Amino acid sequence: MVRYGLVAALCCLFAGVALADAPRVAIIIDDLGYHMANGKRAIQLPGAVTFSFLPGSPRARVLADHAHQRGKEVLLHLPLQANTDDGQPELWEIGIDMSRERLGTVFNEALQSVPHVTGINSHRGSLMTRHPGHMQWLMEEIQDHEHLFFIDSYTHHESVALQIAHEAGVDAVKRDVFLDPDRSPETVAREFERMKKLARKRGQVVAIAHPYPATLDLLERELPRLLEEGFTLVSVSELVR
Repeated sequence: MVRYGLVAALCCLFAGVALADAPRVAIIIDDLGYHMANGKRAIQLPGAVTFSFLPGSPRARVLADHAHQRGKEVLLHLPLQANTDDGQPELWEIGIDMSRERLGTVFNEALQSVPHVTGINSHRGSLMTRHPGHMQWLMEEIQDHEHLFFIDSYTHHESVALQIAHEAGVDAVKRDVFLDPDRSPETVAREFERMKKLARKRGQVVAIAHPYPATLDLLERELPRLLEEGFTLVSVSELVR
């Protein structure tokens, strides 16, 4: 019995070391709050998937409550001005023509519209994230809420958001992979494999996806296999802090 206990203890020890060394993967599902069925389906995904909700979307509160009740991490998917104007601006979108005071008001209204928020990730923002002054104002607002962190969705390669966040003392990382830049199953499968390769190379990776049918089909199938393949699925806050 003593020998068996020693063997079991050693197995647990080596398993713990393997788990600690496993590449860490954080997956954020964006653009939630408009479609109830796809939102509920996404929240049922296994493991520590993170969910990001658009402020003012009609089902954001209900779905964020549902995610929180299931122990999932909730983000505010904060709209930032894009480089091109492709129609109506998003509710509570922050733009480069805003004053410091107006930016703070819009940010706090957006934050209050989604419950259980632990961090912010940017929605669109290919113009806004290239403007250091306005990003500094935004980081000051985030810093005023000491529990919040920031994820740069990195929609433009000239984004200064991560640099400004670090200079302002805001915990932050940037997105590494978009799993579904288009909605085809082939693209999602290809980018999922790329995510795993990056995680093995760097030790951790942040991926962003959307509640598209092809994306959810793949994640429902593949997420349970990640642990078997030597990965650890974590909430995005574990990679930020």
